[in-house]
Amino acid sequence: MKYRRLGKTDLNVPVLSFGASSLGSVFHETDDAESIRTVHTALDCGMNYLDVSPYYGLLKAERVLGQALKGIPRDSYILSTKAGRYGENKFDFSYNRILRSAEESMQRLHTDYLDILYLHDIEFADVNQIIEEALPALQELKTQGKIRYTGISGLPLSMFKKVLKAHPVDVILSYCHYSLNDDSLTELLPGLAAAGTGLVNASPLSMGLLTGNPVPAWHPATQSIREACRRAFEFCEAQGYSLPKLAIQFSVGHPGIPTTLVSTANPENIRRNAAFALGEPDSDMMEKVLEILKPVQRLSWHSGRPEHNEEVRVE
Repeated sequence: MKYRRLGKTDLNVPVLSFGASSLGSVFHETDDAESIRTVHTALDCGMNYLDVSPYYGLLKAERVLGQALKGIPRDSYILSTKAGRYGENKFDFSYNRILRSAEESMQRLHTDYLDILYLHDIEFADVNQIIEEALPALQELKTQGKIRYTGISGLPLSMFKKVLKAHPVDVILSYCHYSLNDDSLTELLPGLAAAGTGLVNASPLSMGLLTGNPVPAWHPATQSIREACRRAFEFCEAQGYSLPKLAIQFSVGHPGIPTTLVSTANPENIRRNAAFALGEPDSDMMEKVLEILKPVQRLSWHSGRPEHNEEVRVE
């Protein structure tokens, strides 16, 4: 596995890391024993950065990941979780709740510290509360030694710009903005590099759109985005080529993006994804797939409060 430095932190992260949302049966029902084997397989493949959230599976993902990590030396992996989002419409970014959330997560994960704690989906919060309560809570946890680095996560890129202008953090986690069908995350790279802010990219498969599998009912993508991704998948299938392979290679290939999170609860999928990350993409296939996806390139969807979506390009 290849590794890159995460901003100004002292963390060297694998170019492909493990997103634990699948352990919470977010995409489909999963077997906990198989999920635990998947975590162990990820670590064996060098994917030693693991990210989770209490929101994934309503605490299930954290519990399963915690079970998987029992007995594994704590200094052999990098662990992050999130705070602030606890259900589809359940948010609490108050100072005291962030402090309690970190403690609760550490108990479920069987650890006495977190490498990174992100505020989860900050576009659903009042930006003033993020700046005046939630981020100071992260700083307090950092002072106490309970977290090593502070972070924020969300979908609209404009939210990162707003918050980082008022209050720096160590790392940001962005999803669905650096994949074959949406590369808009590149707009943030110069500013992040100048500030030394670490960057974690997530959802190289656009939350399942680029897998060829049936799209979950909750997926917010519009019909035209879904159809374009389906056409790209069918084209690759006809050529005997894997679209997920191409998608992962596209995401890990950018030198300005230290790591990309991919989620699965299947050990074989992990082995395959890790192998994909080590290979070079077929340039001819890449060009043709990007051409198929060109009509929907950088199209996204709204998330959170309307005022945080001014720059979101939708149909």
